Amino acid sequence: MYSIINLALFALLIALLAKQQKSDQTLSKRVFTGLGLGVLFGGALQLIYGGGSAVISETLEYVNIVGAGYVSLLKMIIMPLIMVSIIGAIIKVKDSGSLGKISGLTIGILLATTAVSAVIGLFVSHLFGLSAEGIVQGAREIARGAALETRLTSVESISFADMVISFFPGNPFADLAGSRATSTIAVVIFSAFIGVAGLNVIRTQPELGASFEKFVQVAQEVVRTLVRMVLSLTPYGVLALMTKVVAGSNVDDILSLLNFVVASYVGLALILVMHLLLVSFVGVNPIRFLKKVLPVLTFAFTSRSSAGTIPLNIDAQVKQLGNGEGVSNFSASFGATMGQNGCAGLYPAMLAVMIAPTVGINPMDISFILTLVAIVTISSFGIAGVGGGATFAALIVLSALDMPVALAGLLISIEPLIDMGRTAINVSGAMTAGTVTSRLLGQADETIFQQDGDAETAKA
Repeated sequence: MYSIINLALFALLIALLAKQQKSDQTLSKRVFTGLGLGVLFGGALQLIYGGGSAVISETLEYVNIVGAGYVSLLKMIIMPLIMVSIIGAIIKVKDSGSLGKISGLTIGILLATTAVSAVIGLFVSHLFGLSAEGIVQGAREIARGAALETRLTSVESISFADMVISFFPGNPFADLAGSRATSTIAVVIFSAFIGVAGLNVIRTQPELGASFEKFVQVAQEVVRTLVRMVLSLTPYGVLALMTKVVAGSNVDDILSLLNFVVASYVGLALILVMHLLLVSFVGVNPIRFLKKVLPVLTFAFTSRSSAGTIPLNIDAQVKQLGNGEGVSNFSASFGATMGQNGCAGLYPAMLAVMIAPTVGINPMDISFILTLVAIVTISSFGIAGVGGGATFAALIVLSALDMPVALAGLLISIEPLIDMGRTAINVSGAMTAGTVTSRLLGQADETIFQQDGDAETAKA
C-alpha cells in the first residue's frame, strides 16, 4: 500500500515536469527542477521509512524503470550518432589530414589532465591525512575485497599493447552493438575510415560521391531528430535517477567515511578549476563555459555513466559551446573510454596514497609519486565509461604498484556517492578537451558560444 502511494506521488512529479515542458520552459530549468524534485522526494522517502526499508526498495524498483530506461535510450543513440556525425564532419571538412591533429591533440589533453588529476589526488589525500589503516571491514567490505582479488587475475593478463589493439574494430558490427568496453573508440575509428573512403569516392567519382553525400545528410538529420526526441526526456530521467541515489543511500555509512567523501569532492573541485583555467587560456570565458555545460554535468552526476552522457556531451559542444562537429564527436567518444580525470586519475591515486603506508611505502617519496603518476596516466586507456570504471582503473594501478587490491573494497558503502562526482568530472574533462582542441585548430564558432539560452535540440 505504501509503495503504491509513493509511486502515485512520483507520477505526480512526472506530471509536474510534463506541465513545465508544455509551458515552453528551457531544458536547463527542467533538468534542475527534476534534480531538485528528485532530491526532495528521495530525502522524504529516507526520512519517512528509514534507510534500507523494504518499502523504499520496492518503490525504487519501479522508479528505476524511468531512470534506467532513459539511460538505455541514451545508449541506444550513441553509436548511430557518433557514426553519422564523424562521417558527416569528415566529408564537410574534406580534409582527412585534420583527423590526426584532432585525435592527437584531444588524446594529449585528456592524458595530460589525467596526470595532473593524479597529482591532485595525491595532494588532497595527504592534506586530509587519509589512510586505509583503521577503517573497519564489515561483511560487505570483506566480500568486495575478495571479489576484487578474483577480478585481478583477468586484469593482470591485459597488457598496454592489448589495450591499444582493442581499439581497432576487428568486427565493426559487434562494436556497433557495444560488445566491448572499447567499442566506442572502435566505432570512431571505423567511422573515420568510412569518411576518408567517402572523400576518395567524392574526388574520383563525383556523381556517386554526390549520392553518398546526400545519403549522409539524410542519415544525419534522422539521427539528430532521434537525439532531440530522447534529450527531451532528460528531466524525467534525472528525477528518477536522483530519487534512487538519495533514497538508496545509507547515511551512517557516509558519515563513517565522511573524511574520504569530503577529500574526494575537494579534489574533484580542484580538477574542475583546472578545466576552467584551461579553457580560459584559449580565450573562453570560464563562467559562461560552466553555465553552458552544467546541465550535461548534472545528468552525468545523476546517471554515473560517461558513455550514457555522450549524446548530451556532443549536442552541448556543438550547439552551446560552438565546437566543431568532428572535434566534439572525437572528444566525447575518447573522453568516455580514456583519460577520465575523476575515475582514472583522481580515484586510483587517492587509493594508492591511502594504502601505501600499510605496506611500508612513504607516499610522499618523489620516486613513488613519479611512478604513481606515470602508471595512472598509462592505465587510463580503455576505462569503461559506465559505473565501475574507476574500480577497473584502481585494480590496474594497485596491482602495478604491488599493493593489496582487496583494500579497495573498504569504500564500497560510499562508492555510488563519490562516483557521481567522478563521472561529472570525467565528462567535464572531455568537454574541456573538445573546447581547447576546437579553439587551437580554429574550428570553433564564437557566435554560438556567445548566444544565451538552450540549444535548439534542448527545447524539443
